[in-house]
Amino acid sequence: MTIGTIETGQAVPVVGAETPAASARIDLKALYHDTQIDAVLAELDAALIGLKPVKRRIREIAAYLLVDKARRSLGLAATPPTLHMAFTGNPGTGKTTVALRMASILHRLGYVRKGHLVSVTRDDLVGQYIGHTAPKTKEVLKRAMGGVLFIDEAYYLYRPENEKDYGQEAIEILLQVMENQREDLVVILAGYGDRMETFFSANPGFRSRIAHHIDFPDYEDAELVAITETLAAAEGYRFDDGARAALVDYVTARRRRPSFANARSMRNAFDRARLRQAMRLFEADAPVDGEALRTITAAEIRASRVFSD
Repeated sequence: MTIGTIETGQAVPVVGAETPAASARIDLKALYHDTQIDAVLAELDAALIGLKPVKRRIREIAAYLLVDKARRSLGLAATPPTLHMAFTGNPGTGKTTVALRMASILHRLGYVRKGHLVSVTRDDLVGQYIGHTAPKTKEVLKRAMGGVLFIDEAYYLYRPENEKDYGQEAIEILLQVMENQREDLVVILAGYGDRMETFFSANPGFRSRIAHHIDFPDYEDAELVAITETLAAAEGYRFDDGARAALVDYVTARRRRPSFANARSMRNAFDRARLRQAMRLFEADAPVDGEALRTITAAEIRASRVFSD
């Protein structure tokens, strides 16, 4: 059964049990494949190691929107769903990656026109003098229309300790657009869980407009090692046995240090390790083969400051 494009803002009549639509059938699995949501979720699984609770929530939201699309196609009464979201968790837990996939899901199901993601922080929205904030915020919103606006560390928009701060102006504009143009823009607010809770308490208008709250847990040690090996493989590198063992020790030590950022910290560790590998090979002053060029050893890992500290 072919289902046409659904206009998310269109008013739909209530269909009674006696109407033909009430007995019509839609194959949800076929719709699932036709819209290629299965491909997007497969990409999410491939892109992110672990995060099972997050992936489960994304699948639940996708299923909900799929059913909503089916209901609309049969003319069943439905108000447009509220799709604004909050992603909470520590840095490097995949929030931006999930936001990208969510934008694709929303586009494929017809809830946003373009499916692009515009990622911003406070500096992109808040001006430094009177009359500067509104144009900045509206320009960002203009770029994001038809897609998803991802505001990282959203709590920095609100600075009650500074009476002359212009963040409140940006907040008021955002709230108005989130309410009045929610059929053409989805906003995702992201940041640390405790700070976001304080932010929502101080700005109840945001809380009332957020339909989906998703918490991103920290990665486990084994997952961080696997993430690093995946990053390395994507760049044509491998860790030898000694390097793998050193990587396990590195994760344990790095987690205890300040500013630990999960997968982001492991990306930085890998980047520094291959710099050390390059220097080691260069200083050896000898011909190298492909295996040497792609192999990172324990020495490259254990040279990190986390071990000396």
